[in-house]
Amino acid sequence: YDLLPPVLDPVAAMKPDSPLARTRKEGEVSEIAGGGAHASVSKDEEEEADEDLSQNVSDKAHFRAGNMEEGWHEAEVVVEHTYKTSFVHQSYVEPQSITVAPGAPGQPMTIWASSQGMFAVRTDVSQALDVAERQIRVESVPIGGASGGKFGLIEPLAAAAASAARRPVRLVYTREDDLLAGNPAPQSIIRLKLGAKRDGTLVAMEGKVIFDSGAYAGSAVFLGGLILGSTYRCPNSDFRCYEVLTNKVSVGAYRAPGAPQATFALESAVDELCRGLQIDPVAFRQKNGLKEGDPTLDHRQWPRIGLLECLEKVQEHPLWANRQQQKTAPADLEGWKIGIGLAVGGWPGGTEPTAAACRLEADGSITVIVGTVDLTGSDTSLSLIAAEGLGMSSETVNVVHDNTDTMPYSGGTGGSKTTYSMGPAVLAAAQDARNQILSIASEMLEAAVGDLEIEGDKVVVRGTPTRNVELSQIAGESMRFAGRYAPVYGRGRAAVRQSSPMYAAHLAKVAVDPETGEVRVLDYVAVQDVGFAINPAEVEGQITGGVTQGLGWALFEDLVYDEYGQALTGTWMDYALPHIQDVPNITPVLVEIPSSLGPFGAKGVGEPPVVPVGAAIANAVFDAVGVRMTKLPITSERLFEAIH
Repeated sequence: YDLLPPVLDPVAAMKPDSPLARTRKEGEVSEIAGGGAHASVSKDEEEEADEDLSQNVSDKAHFRAGNMEEGWHEAEVVVEHTYKTSFVHQSYVEPQSITVAPGAPGQPMTIWASSQGMFAVRTDVSQALDVAERQIRVESVPIGGASGGKFGLIEPLAAAAASAARRPVRLVYTREDDLLAGNPAPQSIIRLKLGAKRDGTLVAMEGKVIFDSGAYAGSAVFLGGLILGSTYRCPNSDFRCYEVLTNKVSVGAYRAPGAPQATFALESAVDELCRGLQIDPVAFRQKNGLKEGDPTLDHRQWPRIGLLECLEKVQEHPLWANRQQQKTAPADLEGWKIGIGLAVGGWPGGTEPTAAACRLEADGSITVIVGTVDLTGSDTSLSLIAAEGLGMSSETVNVVHDNTDTMPYSGGTGGSKTTYSMGPAVLAAAQDARNQILSIASEMLEAAVGDLEIEGDKVVVRGTPTRNVELSQIAGESMRFAGRYAPVYGRGRAAVRQSSPMYAAHLAKVAVDPETGEVRVLDYVAVQDVGFAINPAEVEGQITGGVTQGLGWALFEDLVYDEYGQALTGTWMDYALPHIQDVPNITPVLVEIPSSLGPFGAKGVGEPPVVPVGAAIANAVFDAVGVRMTKLPITSERLFEAIH
């Protein structure tokens, strides 16, 4: 055999004379280039006929607005750098796992998969095995974490094995399997140039975004480009985006795919620009931050977003308002330098059609049937939404997931769209069930529907609570032989067509040891527009978890390969993750700018918390020691070399 040269450098791999990482199928492009489970955006892609690129470039996009020549002519202060991030794995606690039973003749194949989307599993296996979807049943199972990494990776493999062997098959990855053959976030290389007038007006933005997609197309490089132009108002912008194949692990989605990479570049550059302009970083962002009605990069208009309101909360917070007093090192960190950094970031949001059902049980409780996977505690939020729609206590509402044969359709859990897209369907189903309950009670109590309300476990006549009927009695009359009423079974459907973008503003306080390059995060504030916090405890938990994952991006996590393309970080002994002692006090601050489309004004929550963390910490490091770190993670070794 011939030893082929490994293709490892995505920049070199773009050149027309580069060796090919592999032979691509004709027409193959990024598998999530349309957004899918993650974001509702369109790709204003303009192919450049004069670009001479290797076939290793598997996808590209070009976003532009205004006139760049005029923009650079107006610019009085310009900053330009190349920013890099590493491959980052989702590091879920439960590894990839699946069990498949082939089924007796004439019976469907049954799949129990740790996956973010049960209907997606059914479709993937149907296409892989070329069998009808009705011949595949996917059962709901609890999932031990995912963060975007459990979409369509191992299900077709296990299903094919079970089909061929005619025996049940169980496939459970080891941690090494997961790190070597999972779907981590792509490595990024972003060249970004910003220009502004002396008064702080941003007038020009130009960027080249390269995502290392590894073995197969599947990165969110177009989202990375879109994110660059989705925080600040700028009349002249030009972003070219390239997805490049290399001989490394294939990538996929990880919490806000594309956004942490782009935001690290953008917010680091903005911090440097503010220093060059000698303008307060909050004031600059308030002056240039997007607001309702501003044009998007893909030629739409921004809805109402909470970016400026988040900045107001940051400005008021003691960590920012008293930042000069905060910069004295504590006694146990004598000789360390203290810095405070600011960064903002957002996520465009996603949508997907959904359906739900709401059933009155014999004991008077309510069962809500949905097709989503509870990855983030969404069942609690959905039960609260249903309870509000019914006018009942959430303690009597139970959310269940059955299997793809019996439950209503829902898309995968991802992209901060579960509550936003599923909630309206659940609310509609609950209201439908409520109407059915009141209709039956109206006849039983001989009262007008408008005079009835649900109180606890009863339907009562308003103003005359002694005239009542228990919900269990209503159920009994619809669930027995010769019963008088049809069973209460509410249905709800929703197809929210417009996303509600979410924004966050973060503050990081760090201590840096100039002698070793060690960075410790001492305090962290995460302000986020959540629309309406249906379950505040869950929302705050999401924010805290997202920031913790962001600490991994910023300071620890890096899938490393040698010059032959062999992975050097195959276990958690080698792949560094934040430990509990690395996690500071994290203070979530909730801002509620209601969405006109989400249930009760709610927006998604899960994506934004991870987005600004890398930039906030890098900006804090600069504030501490005056060194601009342009590559994540900021390890002690890298920072020591930069300082010295």
